[in-house]
Formats: sequence, C-alpha cells, structure tokens
Amino acid sequence: MTKDLITHIGFATTSGEGDMNHIEASLARIVELGADVAELSLCGDDLISGGRVLEARARRLVDICAKFPLRYTVHGLIVSNFMDAPNLEFQMAAAKAMVELSHRVGSDTLVHHSGHAPMAPARVIAGYDRMQEDALKELADFGGKHGVRIALENIFAVDDEMYRQQPSEVAATVQAIHHPYLVATIDFGHAYIEATRTGGDLLAEVAAMGPVAGHLHVHDSFGRPYTMSKFYHQSEAIALGIGDLHLPLGWGDLPWESVFDTIDVLPGTALIMEIGERFDADRAESIDRARALAARLNARHAAARAA
Repeated sequence: MTKDLITHIGFATTSGEGDMNHIEASLARIVELGADVAELSLCGDDLISGGRVLEARARRLVDICAKFPLRYTVHGLIVSNFMDAPNLEFQMAAAKAMVELSHRVGSDTLVHHSGHAPMAPARVIAGYDRMQEDALKELADFGGKHGVRIALENIFAVDDEMYRQQPSEVAATVQAIHHPYLVATIDFGHAYIEATRTGGDLLAEVAAMGPVAGHLHVHDSFGRPYTMSKFYHQSEAIALGIGDLHLPLGWGDLPWESVFDTIDVLPGTALIMEIGERFDADRAESIDRARALAARLNARHAAARAA
C-alpha cells in the first residue's frame, strides 16, 4: 500500500496578542471547518519571556490543545533569524523555548524562518550562510531530543538591500546539514513574491525544495513585491494585489494546479493554510480546494510508484 505524501490538511491559528481564549476559539473553528491539523502561531501569545517558557501560560496552552481532536504543528517567531549575529544568543534561546512548547502540545514540527541580513560581498554572505547552518544544526539536535523537527521556511526580500536565500538555496542548506530533525517548509506565496522580484522561475524553485519538504504553507496572492508599503486598510492592498496577502485560494493567481503537478514532498507532510479569520466565510471553500490539490499530488505519486 502506497503511503500518501500529504496526510494532514488544516489551518494556522491567528495570534490573540496574549489572549489565550482567542487560541481556544480559533482551534474550535478549525475543527468546525473539518481540518485534522492546526498550526499554532505562537509568536504573539506571551508564552516565552527572555528565552524562558512561562510555565503557567504553557500549562494553559497544553490544556486548551488537549480539548480538540487535532494534530498540531507550531510556527515560531516571525523575527527568528539565524543570520542575526548581534542577537544570535537570544534568537537561539527563544527558538529552543519554542521547541519545548512544541513538545508539550504534541507537535512534531516547528516552523522556523530562514535568515536574512544586509546585502554584502560574497565572502560576507558566505559567513551569514555558515552562521545559519551552525545554528540550525544546534537547534535540530535540540529538536531531536524532544521529538520535534525544525522546518526551515523560505522567505522573501523586501528590496535589493536584503540578503536571503532563494527557495532552492534553502533546500540546499537543509540537504547540506542532512539532519534527521531538519526539513524544509515550502511557503508558496513567499516563493511567488521572490520569483516575481528577481525574475526567477517559481516552479523550478519550489520543485527544488520538494525532496526535503516536510511541511507546506498555502495561501494565495498575486506574487507582487512591496512596491508600496502604506495602506490605510488591508482591503486596499488586496484591491491592488500587492504584497504577502494570505488570501483564500482562488482570490489570487498563484498557479496551484501547476505547482502541485510539479512538486514532490516527504511522506507525512502537513498542508497548512495560513488564511486568517478575516476570511472565515471563505475558508471552507479553501479547504475543499486544498484537499483536491493534495489528492492530485498523492495520486500522481501513487501512479509513479505503481508504474
């Protein structure tokens, strides 16, 4: 019997900015939508202080998660950055605290953003990359002790003055480290924006991540970089189609069928829709489309295995 590659489909929670009741309500709604996995976006919920887990709040989080029949993954700090030399000690402490939280809620995956730094000569950039690799090895070792995989996510640059790795380079980093507790997270929206900004090949970039991808972030956009940054309402950014919009599937123009006909991923991968409660009325349609995309990839994989 062929094992499916994508086995769980669900949504990310949205931050309650410290309000734990919001996490509970968000999880209850994710269950109502028919999901079987939830990604806990814990970056804004006051669970870590100075690199230490806040015990009372962590116990409350565990109690909340235990109420729901869900598999869990965790998204770490948005500002996580292992190319941040001045703050690397603090970055590592916070990331390890996130591993501890992941373990406590039964999550086997912690999403960690890939690094960024000011653009610099090649020899300096090589130093950024080495710094990140060394830190990822340490975090993956720590994750292994807790049964938590680190899932390195591709990001996008906001301008030419920012260095970050392309999706294919994120994949190369994961491959070079070759750690059993390190995989990649493909964020298709991030890859789309970066491909537009650099003139790169979206399908080639995400396909390069596939062999090491154990986690997927799905949300729609038009792949348009931030050519303007001030909007009075989020609806204005949506109207112009600019930026990392995290839209319901079908609201943007990301070529989902082509993407899922191109990529392969690791067995047991979770597909997480980062589509917030702002779009709640449209999330049911998105989960139906996500299931169809997962079935499309799984069927192609099964056919290839049977041939």
